[in-house]
Amino acid sequence: MALLESVPNVSEGRNASAVAAIAEAFSGAGARMLDTHVDGDHNRAVITLVGDDRGVEEGLVAGIDEARRRIDLQTHEGVHPRVGAADVVPVVPLAPAGLGRAVDVALAVGSRVGDELGLPVFLYGEIGDGRRPAFFRRGGPGELQRRVDAGELEPTFGPRRLDPAAGAVLLGVRAPLVAFNLELLGTLDVARDVAAAVRESSGGLPGVQALGLRLGAGRIQVSTNVVDLDATPPHVMVERIVAEAAARGAEVGRGELVGLLPARCVAVAARAEGIENPLDDRGVPAQPALDAAGRALRLSRLDADRVIEWHLV
Repeated sequence: MALLESVPNVSEGRNASAVAAIAEAFSGAGARMLDTHVDGDHNRAVITLVGDDRGVEEGLVAGIDEARRRIDLQTHEGVHPRVGAADVVPVVPLAPAGLGRAVDVALAVGSRVGDELGLPVFLYGEIGDGRRPAFFRRGGPGELQRRVDAGELEPTFGPRRLDPAAGAVLLGVRAPLVAFNLELLGTLDVARDVAAAVRESSGGLPGVQALGLRLGAGRIQVSTNVVDLDATPPHVMVERIVAEAAARGAEVGRGELVGLLPARCVAVAARAEGIENPLDDRGVPAQPALDAAGRALRLSRLDADRVIEWHLV
């Protein structure tokens, strides 16, 4: 049976011991942790797990519980939008045939989080009428509670009241995506204009979500998710961001990959750079392909262990 992936995003990126305890909880019940990406400016950690159906279910419930115990949104600060301690919890089928299993696992997790942990659970993606997390996160926890009180939204599982400290859980089933940030050598206004120019919702690239953010020490970032990797490969999005920034008199610095990426993203970027056979016989990118894709993505280095298939073989 093929493994399922999950990539929980938790609202803690500054307390190393808390992140370690949460990551251990996610991976301590049969799931295997592949990567933990921690960002202090976003105050967020992104944890990548794989496992069989039971391991993913048990790991997600345990990890959400640990995040609920360790994170208090009432004192939380960070540039990334959020409505929960365990903010976004997707279950990801690594092959199309696994979609039904991913749905079953996600719904089981949602029921248990509502009943056992007492947190409201909102559904997105394949189990939420195609909605994306941004639909729920706009305005933060207070606005989400107002929409529930007004009858505009209703959690699928759990109470109607958000927990004061732990908020709500956004639980979904989705295809693999790539989370990717780019440093912008310009102003916040330019970063926001560039983000608007490339994101799908404002007429940009299909399958791209983007925000312009100010980080610590005056650094500026265009933060993105590429949610349709066939419509817009990540390297194409990077090219577009560079062009949009240049049109506004700004430059783009280094890229930052959040979590892991599929081998096919490396392969298509490498082919665009002239590499004819980017994958080896296991379906893992060879070093020349990694180097070429890293250049296309403006990464200082792209290692094989940042590719999910490398872990699976």
